[in-house]
Order: sequence, then structure tokens, then C-alpha cells
Amino acid sequence: MGEECDKSLPCKQEFSEWYNDILSVAEIMDVRYPVKGLYVWFPFGFSIRKRVYNMLRELLDTDHDEALFPLLIPEHEFMKEAEHIKGFEDEVYWVTNGGTTPLDINLALRPTSETAIYPMYKIWIRSHADLPIKVYQIVNTFRYETKHTRPLIRLREITSFKEAHTVHANWNEAANQVKKAIELYIEFYKNLAIPVLSSKRPDWDKFPGADYTIAVDSLMPDGRTLQVGTAHHLGDNFAKTFDIKYENKEGGQVYAHQTCYGISERCIASLISVHGDDKGLVLPPSIAPVQIVIIPIIFKDSSEVLEVCEKVKERLHGIGLRVELDSSDKRPGAKYYKWELKGVPLRIEIGPRDLKNNSVVIVKRNDSTKEIVHMSKLEETVQRLLDQVHQNLYSKAEEDLYSKIYKCADIESVDKHIQKGIVLIPWCGNKECGLELEERTGAGILGIPQNDESCDASKCTICQKETNINAYMARTY
Repeated sequence: MGEECDKSLPCKQEFSEWYNDILSVAEIMDVRYPVKGLYVWFPFGFSIRKRVYNMLRELLDTDHDEALFPLLIPEHEFMKEAEHIKGFEDEVYWVTNGGTTPLDINLALRPTSETAIYPMYKIWIRSHADLPIKVYQIVNTFRYETKHTRPLIRLREITSFKEAHTVHANWNEAANQVKKAIELYIEFYKNLAIPVLSSKRPDWDKFPGADYTIAVDSLMPDGRTLQVGTAHHLGDNFAKTFDIKYENKEGGQVYAHQTCYGISERCIASLISVHGDDKGLVLPPSIAPVQIVIIPIIFKDSSEVLEVCEKVKERLHGIGLRVELDSSDKRPGAKYYKWELKGVPLRIEIGPRDLKNNSVVIVKRNDSTKEIVHMSKLEETVQRLLDQVHQNLYSKAEEDLYSKIYKCADIESVDKHIQKGIVLIPWCGNKECGLELEERTGAGILGIPQNDESCDASKCTICQKETNINAYMARTY
């Protein structure tokens, strides 16, 4: 991968090993908690998490209200929606005792909160004037995951699950909300410099109890995709189960229509994986705990250099940036390594020669390019370079994503390309053909693209019927 890897971190080409190591070495998560599938956030990792979710909150708070619902769900409420419980029955943790006393009613630890929230919606909603309702919460959820667990990707405790639950007067208004949710997710990931693909999931992969599901996926370095957000049109299915009705303008009682949509800390897994390199993390400036690190280059007398470094730090603090001055006794090379590992977007180097020239050297983390900047232009240059880092990260990730989407017309072509990324293939839309596609290729159908992706072929790869449907396929996490 161009530069020789540091021995303390595997090359990113060995992605699985690199990913596991960087979580520890960069102090994102500690995997040593003595329960399988539960992990501990280090303070540095939690600082990233806090900024990422604050960014998500800012987007949601424009027309959603944040709330908080209980973790424990009574069994009789959880069991109401048959299709929903069937989708989660093997994943639920049950609380059966209070101390040593058996409970009258078993309580589920929420795997997701539909059955905790919707009994309250039945109480809250009376009239069409109460609609729409757009509520979200950011909470932990629990799922008894039996597959191979992986930090931030497949867990038994999802510590940072953003779930929104909306209620609307009719099916079309709910459908419009699903569309808006996906647009919001695309904007959110663009703010993290991550391009995503949106697709309508096949019926056998939709959310249990939903009319349909649209999801967004990011491409990981090993060619697999990671589902990083979902939006579900629930129709009036849950409204009928939980008796969520409203009085319409004509005075009639009508079932409401609902949506729900969620993002978990997989967004941070994608952030780490898409941008990181052989040296460690590469963080977009907006969510980096440290945006700029100042490194003094000292030979003999250090006082003057450190004094200027402090002044530069104060100036950058003054325009609202997060800045660290590394005045430790380590050699400059060791300091570079430490802060590159942490993904700090910009490094400012100041030594005796820079003092004479009244300038500093600024190095961009994402591509290691250097720029000599006069002190009089410090603030404006730093702001420009931070914006440049973000745009460079997004452009590089977008180019990588679209260079790994392969248009295929037959199984042989899928087999040739599926290890490298995503394939786009003609499909008639029938379940039987879809399942056969999955079985014969060893990949999953992500779904029908929600953009203008097209394919030259016009016959289903399996049954050869004429079709204008194309589907994304990929190996998935």
C-alpha cells in the first residue's frame, strides 16, 4: 500500500486484523470486558462517538423531538405483533426475576423499541391535529447475537442506537417520511465524508412487520458492504396491533400509518474503516477530538519556540478549533506517529527556522502534503486546509466506492467480481430467482437501487424474463 507499514499496526490490506488492532491501539474500544459481545468505550473513542451523534442530533432536531422510553418491555406487549416477534424471538434477553422473586410478567430487554413506544402512541394520539408525530431516542439495545461478534459491527449490546418512530395520517405521508429519512442519512454520512448507496431491500430481508425497508450501505476495504442505516414503512400494521387511531376531519376513526428508522454505532465502524490507513485513524475535522496538533521542533534553547507554539495554540483556540500542543520530551518522529495514529487532521510544526521566517509548516494527515504558511495567514489557511481535508476524504472514498461497482449480466461475471466489491445485476424481482442468485453466488441481494443505476442487460440472470429491475449484490457483514 505505498508506504511501509509500522510494525505495531497491521497493514490495512489485512483488513480484519487491522480493524481489530486499531480499535485497541487508537483507544476506541476495549474488547476485554468479560461478557461476549459487550465492549467498553475508551474516553478517546467515546469523544468521537459523542461528536458523531451530536451531528446526527442536529440533523434530526430540525423537525424531530428527542424522547426516552423504558428499556424493559412487558411480554404481553412484546408478543402482540406476530411477524415482528418472529423476527426477534431468537435474539431477546428476558428478565424473569426481581431479585430472587419471580416476576408476574416477564420483561424483555429491548432489541428495538416499537413495542415499548407504540402503547404510548395509542394514548397520545386522538385527533388528526396530533399528527404527524416524529420522535427519536438514542439508547442501548440488546440482541442475543449468536454469530461471530465484532466490535461496533455485530454486538450483543448496541450502545448507541438512534431509532426514530413517526406517525402519519396516511400511507403516502409515511412513504414521504421514509424518503426524507434516507435523504437525512445520506447527508449525515456526507458530513462524515462517507458515500453510501441506498436500496430497497428484498421482501425476505425487510424489517419484521414492515411494508418495505430501504437501507443505506457503505463499502468496507475488504470489498464487503456494511449496512449503516435503515428506514421502514410500517403501513398500518402496528397501528392495528396497538390500536393507534385518530379522528379524521370527517369525524371518523382511522388507523394511523407509521415509520421507523435507525442508525447504530456501525456508523463509527464505517468512519474508521473507510478513511483509516496503514498509519492509523484518519478523521474528518468535524468529529476529530483533536483537530490540530502543534509539534515544537527543538534543538537547544526551547523557550522561544514553545512561546510561539503557545501563541499559535491560543490563536486557533480563539476561532473555536480543538488544538493540542505536544510539549512532551519525545522525539518529533515519535510525536508524529502518536498523532497520526489518532487521526488528527492537521499537524503544525514550528522550529527555529520557522521563527526566523515568521511562518509555520502545516501537514495534512490524509495525504501528508506540507504547506509553509506565514503567521499573518494562519487562521484562514488552517480553515481552508480543514475544509480541504474533508473534501479530499469524501472524494477519495466516493471514487473508491464507484470504482468497485461492477455491472454484470451472468453468474460467471458475478463470480469474477464479487470478491472485489458490489455487483449490479438484472433481476426479475421474484423471490425464487433472488434466492437462487444468492445461493449460486454466495453473496446477498442488497436490494433495488434508489438512484439511476442502470444495466445494459435486460433479462433476469436466472429466469431470462425481460426486466427493467437491477439489484445490488455484495458480500455483507
